[in-house]
Amino acid sequence: MTSTSANTAHPLVGFIGAGNMARSLAGGLLKNGWNTTQIILADPEPAQRQAIQTVLDVKSFADNGEVAARADVLVLAIKPQVFADVARALAHTVQKRKPLIVSIAAGVRIEDIERWLGGDLPIVRAMPNTAALIGSGASGMYANTRVNQVMRNQAESILRAVGVTVWLNDEELMDVVTALSGSGPAYFFLVMEILEEAAIDAGLDPGQARLLTLETAFGAAKMALEGHEEPRQLRHRVTSPGGTTESAIKVLEEGGIRHQFKNAIRSAVNRAREIADLFGKKS
Repeated sequence: MTSTSANTAHPLVGFIGAGNMARSLAGGLLKNGWNTTQIILADPEPAQRQAIQTVLDVKSFADNGEVAARADVLVLAIKPQVFADVARALAHTVQKRKPLIVSIAAGVRIEDIERWLGGDLPIVRAMPNTAALIGSGASGMYANTRVNQVMRNQAESILRAVGVTVWLNDEELMDVVTALSGSGPAYFFLVMEILEEAAIDAGLDPGQARLLTLETAFGAAKMALEGHEEPRQLRHRVTSPGGTTESAIKVLEEGGIRHQFKNAIRSAVNRAREIADLFGKKS
């Protein structure tokens, strides 16, 4: 892989697509010490390019090929529905350049990405979640056999700029990551929504219910992150025998909450596989 940024500590990273996730990743890199000259983005929408210039002060292009021709690491931050068409249009340029490809598109498998781009490429597939928008993301990552350790480090540094990362040894597990952390924020939002409604029904002022719900969720997550105990142990520690918490937990367990969440994850995994099959077969 030929570098256009050999005199810098980082490769030149080019983003195809300049939506929220791409801008978050680019912003995270800048906060982590990357220079504005080491990041370029492409997007056909003038408003998106203007937002890039205003918020990030990095160079942007209307033509995807302009970015693909320059990048050492090419991040494909495009919608799955248009992925095949965009990739095919870039294939000639990518084959000449042979950059590391990082895809953050949900439900698009590496074998399909490689086929659309012409083959014989180092590709990393990553699944960040929406919390990456505030620097607290959780991303699963999988690399094909053409990705060496230097490339793995490069890909990881990009995703780590907006949160934590985990490497997987089986691409099929990306569907589980999609179901867990990709869709996961919605599960917690639903729980918060339900708790807030229940507290209001029980007599709390809506503003009070909202504040207490959010701070309780934040505090529980912080305890789990900063402590050395598993969630099960933390739950037992705050559940006094015969107390209010035990009474509430008993109702949830009897209502089948574990079964419901396992079914939810299983359903999301199956849907992720169906979507990946659909995108691959359609193109």
